[in-house]
Amino acid sequence: MSYNHSPSITAETINQKVRIFTYEPCGEIVRHARRLEKEIYENPGSLPFQEIIYCNLGNPQALGQRPINFFREVLSLCDNPSLIDRDEARALFSPCALKRARKIIESLPGRDSGSYTSSQGVRGLREAVADGIAARDGFPSKPDNIFLTDGASSAINMMMQILIRSHEDGILCPLPEYPLYSASIILHGGTMVPYNLTEDSIWGLEIFEVKRCLEDARASGLTIRAMVVINPGNPTGQVLSITNQEEIVEFCRKEGLVILADEVYQENVYTENKRFNSFKKVARSLGYDHHDLSIVSFHSVSMGYYGECGRRGGYMEICGFGDDVIDEMYKLASLTICPNIAGQILISLVMDPPKLGDEAFEIFMVEKEETYSSLLKRAKALQKAFNGLEGVSCNKFEGAMYLFPRLRLPQAAIKAAQLEGVSPDVFYAHRLLDATGIAVVPGSGFHPVSGTSHIRCTILPGEETITAMVPSLQAFHEAFMDEFRG
Repeated sequence: MSYNHSPSITAETINQKVRIFTYEPCGEIVRHARRLEKEIYENPGSLPFQEIIYCNLGNPQALGQRPINFFREVLSLCDNPSLIDRDEARALFSPCALKRARKIIESLPGRDSGSYTSSQGVRGLREAVADGIAARDGFPSKPDNIFLTDGASSAINMMMQILIRSHEDGILCPLPEYPLYSASIILHGGTMVPYNLTEDSIWGLEIFEVKRCLEDARASGLTIRAMVVINPGNPTGQVLSITNQEEIVEFCRKEGLVILADEVYQENVYTENKRFNSFKKVARSLGYDHHDLSIVSFHSVSMGYYGECGRRGGYMEICGFGDDVIDEMYKLASLTICPNIAGQILISLVMDPPKLGDEAFEIFMVEKEETYSSLLKRAKALQKAFNGLEGVSCNKFEGAMYLFPRLRLPQAAIKAAQLEGVSPDVFYAHRLLDATGIAVVPGSGFHPVSGTSHIRCTILPGEETITAMVPSLQAFHEAFMDEFRG
């Protein structure tokens, strides 16, 4: 008897959509960083640095940001409810945390954090999220319109599954973009329709550019279903003005587009003359309700002052969708049974934190403000460092957790990159990693305007890390420019 000895699965026989998309925040630079990290462990002293400084992801607690005590106390009590009634619990946990944990435990199926929940999330936790949204925006929010999710990413993927029917369906996305969007659109068989942000205007959004892209896409036969807006911006760090948001609302209402509002950095706004406004608030302030416009907003426990990335908690609020669509979304959500309970609890705490008068309020505010002030100080130091490098310019840091400096590299460096078959920013990022151990993301992974080179650098927790990182960055860049200046 003969057997077929060829592999049943190869890279050529898997779903080719998986091979097409890229996700550079965890791409080749990071894989190379892991190899170098292994080398440091196995052969200490073999490299010109002692550790890898990962600036590729917003992963605050992995890099030293302290968690919020109140959040951790409530999580601990929810996982160990027998602690609540012990005498020593009053010495270990704040009264506020004990009270909140009791309330949450009462809302859980079987009063246990290990149970499956509703596929949409625990009703009581959705009520807390809806109340938090209403308090933030000044307009009502319904728990029936809230889906609790495993982070914002799973919610975004779900919406792409709902919206995309074929390659003839297009989704408007900003460039530079967060590559989750292009990847999700490719995987679900749609077409990404890019619109460019303007770097010279602090990555501002020009509505006439969006209109042009919409018209061109429709002329090519595409049906445009939605417009993605990331505010505050990732990777670009800008905060939209209220005027800009009003233009987007009017545009999407007129054109019949769903607004997909990525608002996961809503707590990360650092400019005095701007503040975060949700797209739902802007639409309601203009007098539009759910009959006039469809909006889906996404939020997460991963960023902000909380930084609980690994907990995978988030929500999406659905506005302007009929009950029949909500039912189909519930069916889709049920394929994964339910979002994890720790994430559900955390997003409810994020949207309903301690308030003035609560026993935990003062400590909570101190921890929150310390995180904010430290991040702003580090952002300014890193921005100043980038702007002090030859051929590098970095826009003002307004929000989110990243800087996106532009590189103007010598022609000799660009030619060297071409000889290696990579883009100039990838070439620069590799050289930076090999020389200093600093791992950044090549800007080409975020698809900026063709012909430009950028890197995305996460603003790291820990002032001592920034203090140590800046001289290494400066020394590398000077040597790099000297080598290729000609």
